[in-house]
Amino acid sequence: MEHSYHQNTSSCHTKKGKKDYILLGSLLAVSILYIAYWQVPEQFADINWLTILSESVFDLMNTIWWGVTIGIFMVAILSRIPREFVISILGDGGGLRGILRATLGGVLLDLCSHGILMVGAKLYERGASIGQIMAFLVASPWNSFSLTLILIALIGVPWTLGFIILSMGIAIITGLIFDKLVNRGTLPSNPNKIDLPEDFRFWSEAKKGLSNTKYTKEFLWEMARDGLLESRMVIRWILFGVLLAGSVRAFVDADSFQTYFGPTLAGLGLTVLVATIMEVCSEGSTPIAADILTRAKAPGNSFAFLMTGVSTDYTEIMILKDTTKSWKIAFFLPLITLPQVIGIAWLINLATIGG
Repeated sequence: MEHSYHQNTSSCHTKKGKKDYILLGSLLAVSILYIAYWQVPEQFADINWLTILSESVFDLMNTIWWGVTIGIFMVAILSRIPREFVISILGDGGGLRGILRATLGGVLLDLCSHGILMVGAKLYERGASIGQIMAFLVASPWNSFSLTLILIALIGVPWTLGFIILSMGIAIITGLIFDKLVNRGTLPSNPNKIDLPEDFRFWSEAKKGLSNTKYTKEFLWEMARDGLLESRMVIRWILFGVLLAGSVRAFVDADSFQTYFGPTLAGLGLTVLVATIMEVCSEGSTPIAADILTRAKAPGNSFAFLMTGVSTDYTEIMILKDTTKSWKIAFFLPLITLPQVIGIAWLINLATIGG
């Protein structure tokens, strides 16, 4: 499968010849703080915030590196797959079937929230509808197989399955609403959208493409290079997010958050606020969400903490803006998903208190 269809990828990157100061600055700061975890000079050892900041960056990078790596790998593969194949798998995006496929794909793909953003951006480039991309992103971040097992261990099977089903419902509703808004002209459509040729046959075309591909060292190197280059847009916001999360941990007492995470309207509001600020990776949000359920006895808040980061995380919003070239699409994500999340979380809390 040659990459002649690769012509649109440059739109996702910083323009050639223009330095990406967010990426370079964040990479430099994260590198310094990561190294500082091992070798903080004695004269700075008593600076508590610096110690916490370096420890946080160290822990977060060790937690998310695998998801980012797999995300880069998936982007490298997707960049070599013609758009017709992606659309034939996801469907044409013109109704419930395409949204369901995208939602199931998000749930089943074992990636963290950062890896999934890379894949989502590439799916947009391959021609998936706005609704499919949103359903894919909303369903994905903590629903990976590995994190599901972790969540089961932390809060049990019933709550985990309930959270998964509810998140899939929000993903489907969100996807349908986005596609409806695109059809009405409220939101711009995906300019990469294509129609499949009537004579397109997935398996025969796939077999032909695979047989014509030569897996040389040059091919693999070029594929890895393209995956890394096309992931820069996401990596810069991930690194920036790591710095922000580390700063919150360093300057805000984490115990104060948990004290106010009870199953009240105020507790739910604070949960949403904290999730908006602190959500950096699904691996980090999962144990915190479990503590909210088991210690604060607020399962609705726990669900909101998992889902709100998806809806309001600035990393996701900025990446959506960069990918779609539309602030409107990016800000419609929290506008559509957040009311659903808060409403369901409040009902969960009410049901729990009533029980």
